[in-house]
Amino acid sequence: MDDDAGMPAAESAPARLAPPPSSLRRPALFLDLDGVLAPIAPSPDAVIPDARRTRVLRDLADRLDGRVAIISGRTVGEVDRIADAAVRSAAGVHGLERRRADGTLDHAVPSPQVRIAVQAFNAFARDRPGILVEDKGLAAGLHYRAAPDQAEAAGRLARDLAAQTGLTLQPGKMVLELKTPGTDKGSALQAFMAEPPFVGAVPVMLGDDLTDEFGFAAAEALGGFGVLVGSPRVTAARFGLDDVEAVLTWLETVEVS
Repeated sequence: MDDDAGMPAAESAPARLAPPPSSLRRPALFLDLDGVLAPIAPSPDAVIPDARRTRVLRDLADRLDGRVAIISGRTVGEVDRIADAAVRSAAGVHGLERRRADGTLDHAVPSPQVRIAVQAFNAFARDRPGILVEDKGLAAGLHYRAAPDQAEAAGRLARDLAAQTGLTLQPGKMVLELKTPGTDKGSALQAFMAEPPFVGAVPVMLGDDLTDEFGFAAAEALGGFGVLVGSPRVTAARFGLDDVEAVLTWLETVEVS
């Protein structure tokens, strides 16, 4: 299965990326959630709020005058649940939902084809233990983390449905999403950067998944950079951090001017 379908072009990366700078001048931080701020869990519902994460995010929002946003494949409601509503600016479902710093919410019109994808995914999961279907309204997710032997079959189904429905296929870590077309994490980052309090800041995108490559590329194009979290791979990110623990430690200790 070609998990790079639809991903932006990425530059070659060394075996291990250097950690990001310990001091930043007027940054705007854009943070993925799963795999970056929270460990990957067996199921989406298994990720819960964490006191340290909440404290780190609230401190960052104060230190950066609100220039912090979470950009996730989850819905904004799920972002708030897991992040304990610590961050005002948030983009969900790869930018199809976007809440500005002033609290106003942009919400795309769901493609009616999403219902077809949800039904097909549910039929696929019915006799395959471990397969989980996630209905986000704007997108349908097919999780196979607990059934890795179904990866090829899941990929064939998702590609066929994308061709039939016109939905955007968004591969991730052990998940395939079919989403309403129109946005990605890069376009969400660009939209935030055009608004207060992000205007004129230096964008820094932290992500772990293929979907975050859009954000890395957008940050680079706007004079900032990306930070890949997790195992090294070919990526558009310039820097790297090992895991969620390393991310939280960096966010706690980075000096901001």
